[in-house]
Amino acid sequence: MQPAITTEPPHKSALSGWTTRRWLRTGVATTLVVLAVLGSLGGWAMWRTSHLTAALVDRRSPALIGAMRVEQALVNQETGIRGYGLSGRPDFLQPYAQGVTAERTSLRELRPLVGDDPRAAGDLADVERLAGTWQERIARPISAASPEEAMKLSAQRAAEGKSAFDSLRRAMARQQAHLQSVRAASARELRASETLRNWMFAVIAVVIVSVAVLVFEGLRRGVTGPLTRLGSDAREVAQGSFDRSLAGTGPADLRQLASDVESMRRRLVEELQFSEAARHQMDEQAEDLRRSNTELEQFAYVASHDLQEPLRKVSSFTQLLQRRYGGQLDAKADQYIAFAVDGANRMQTLINDLLAFSRVGRVHNDHQTVDLNAVMATALDNLSVAVEEAGAEITHDPLPTVVGDAAQLGMLWQNLLSNAVKFRSPDRLPRIHFGAVSDGGVCEFSVTDNGIGIASEFQERVFVLFQRLHTKDAYPGTGIGLAMCKKVVEFHGGTIGIDADYKLGTRVVFTLPVAVTSPVSPEREARA
Repeated sequence: MQPAITTEPPHKSALSGWTTRRWLRTGVATTLVVLAVLGSLGGWAMWRTSHLTAALVDRRSPALIGAMRVEQALVNQETGIRGYGLSGRPDFLQPYAQGVTAERTSLRELRPLVGDDPRAAGDLADVERLAGTWQERIARPISAASPEEAMKLSAQRAAEGKSAFDSLRRAMARQQAHLQSVRAASARELRASETLRNWMFAVIAVVIVSVAVLVFEGLRRGVTGPLTRLGSDAREVAQGSFDRSLAGTGPADLRQLASDVESMRRRLVEELQFSEAARHQMDEQAEDLRRSNTELEQFAYVASHDLQEPLRKVSSFTQLLQRRYGGQLDAKADQYIAFAVDGANRMQTLINDLLAFSRVGRVHNDHQTVDLNAVMATALDNLSVAVEEAGAEITHDPLPTVVGDAAQLGMLWQNLLSNAVKFRSPDRLPRIHFGAVSDGGVCEFSVTDNGIGIASEFQERVFVLFQRLHTKDAYPGTGIGLAMCKKVVEFHGGTIGIDADYKLGTRVVFTLPVAVTSPVSPEREARA
């Protein structure tokens, strides 16, 4: 791109012949030099402030605090020794022992802190020398003596001990006074350094703001003006004016940008037209799908109604037989009539449940609290004839209470129990057990039988709709039982499968989320 030439009237400035690139180069070079100088000064000020702060925080203040701790430890020693020497009570030796430990710790921390200050190191040496003299002459002999001897020794060396400790006090006072003066001088020097640092940063901030203002003005005139116009046109397009063309002005790169945006606008117009046509097509398909679903629901209702009508007739006529000929026939006939009425009623209920199951996830979601023990009892009652004929032994663990669709869970239990009874081994009586193990918010159920089992290569296939492993003559059925079980379990957020490790029959394992956990009473366990 050719450099842009900034022209101004001749009377304004002699520098009007400079190009934008030359102005930028000169301005950037000058700014970088100034900022480099100011940055170096600011860095030096920061380094000095940091150095002084570290000296004050890490050495001067801790040294003064350490000297005070040494003094406190020696005073505690003197108090303990004086009390023990006057009273002969050994408990006064406890503050003395604590003071000795504290003195050693404080001296160990204080020595490296005053190593760079000869006077402070000399003061510390004087304190250690005088403290050692007092401890050697007074503290250690008295603390090691018996109470009677300690009292005598304390009285004999009272004047000497007072003189020695007074000298020690004066040495510690000199030491602390020197450390305080050094700390005060470091604080003053730190404040001066912080002031200098703040002035440096203020100057740097002013220079940066000035440069920013100059750069902003240059960019506004040479770049942002054309970009603002292009952005305004682009916003109009974004608001829906897709027929508005975008014309670029300014430098070549901005004109190229405007051309690219114009090409994008044309592509968007084409894509929008295509998307609009596709949306109309999808709306038509969605309407067809809704109409098809409505027709399927109507068909399901009509089919269920037509299935129930013959059952109503059977139930009605068997009830008429029961009322008219009840007592006139033998007990077996009455029992058969009762079985027929009950079977017709159960078939009507089952058809209604199948109709509701076909609408799972599409029409309704009838979730409520369901006691699985009651569901198990209902399933056993519905299949009581088949269970009795097969001589099956059925047991179950205490079952939890869950939130779900009672009809669907009843179908799940009834299908699993019916399969376990149907596919029994001819060589032994069927034994079926329903297990339940809770793990957090999920309960794992298992239905275990000692029947003919399922080969490993068919353990996935049995859950596919209308898949049968045996002929209808051998085992009657439609082949939708386990497929319905899978749909019910997955509808409730669980999983189902065949336990491949169980070889003594079949074990169906599935999970259901347990929302309500009810404690199992001992009576319920006994019944189970």
